[in-house]
Amino acid sequence: MAALLMPPLRPRKDRVFRGTISHLTNLNDDELRRRYRFGKDSIAYLCNLLQDRLRRTTNKATALTVEQQVCIALRYYASGSFLQVIGDTLGYDKGTVSRVVSDVTDALIGIKDDFVSWPTDVDSINRIKCGFYRQSNFPNVLGCIDCTHVRIQAPSDDEPSYVNRKGYHSINVQAVCDFEGRFTNIFANWPGSTHDSHIFNTSTLSNYLQTNHRGLIDGVILGDSGYACRLYLLTPYANPTERHQQGFNGCHASTRSVIERTFGILKRRFHVLHSEVRMKPEKVCRIFGACAVLHNIAVSRNEPLVNDDGAGVRLDQPVQVPAFLGVQDGRNTREHVARSFLTTEIHIINTLICFLTFS
Repeated sequence: MAALLMPPLRPRKDRVFRGTISHLTNLNDDELRRRYRFGKDSIAYLCNLLQDRLRRTTNKATALTVEQQVCIALRYYASGSFLQVIGDTLGYDKGTVSRVVSDVTDALIGIKDDFVSWPTDVDSINRIKCGFYRQSNFPNVLGCIDCTHVRIQAPSDDEPSYVNRKGYHSINVQAVCDFEGRFTNIFANWPGSTHDSHIFNTSTLSNYLQTNHRGLIDGVILGDSGYACRLYLLTPYANPTERHQQGFNGCHASTRSVIERTFGILKRRFHVLHSEVRMKPEKVCRIFGACAVLHNIAVSRNEPLVNDDGAGVRLDQPVQVPAFLGVQDGRNTREHVARSFLTTEIHIINTLICFLTFS
């Protein structure tokens, strides 16, 4: 009688051990890049770079290798798919994929300063200045700054502050890049409703420039009209009327477009940043930082990009900028650069001098 009252026992499920990334040896570099955004040599480089941070301290035969962890995370970054889908595709449990993505993200953030760093030595500064001048004829540029929105699911805490001006939930990320599209500064810490200028004013980069910038000779960064024009951050003229002002705005827009292209390449390479990230805002900020590190590694290793314009030009000496002895503020610095370089006649002469000097 007691046996009749007991529920039937469910058959025990067979244990299924974690999958493997054995197909890495069966795919060529093009096929690997379509799945992981990196070729075989670059994946091996990433594994070697992160092995001390990802190696499991266990002797279990089923423990994930560094290569498996890196490939799981790369597949997530590249596709932006659900964790469950990633697990089903590669043969892992959803919880395993979630832990691996967190571990690899933390490992990449741990080496961020080695790959995303503001130029401070003379050689790096001169190389960046010359690279920008060769591309767009704008002198003494250290980088271009802008913000981009990364869509997220509606958070449970402080939800209204994450609604941006376009009406969806996001985080607003500030970044600076050089002429090759390599990130030199990342600041991912604010919800989508925050204005770009406020993000810059509270960033460590702003504090650094206010403290250490000595004038035009130290170089400038270029930003759009959403920022205030400063000694170290030049913005376009609001209502250009004279020729040199119009020339300045045209050259400014052409030079600053590199940051917009870089954001586009970053989001095409790592589609997780282009779709809605279904994680808490704090984790989304870290994922953006991890993808920025991977982007810089891809640029340094010449990983193929969509619509790639080719490798940047490496130079040694920047173009000479006339000394500016006027009032040291953003508006006067902008006027000095515009009159010295960006009128039509002077623009042609400077271009010829640059070409003859570095050809």
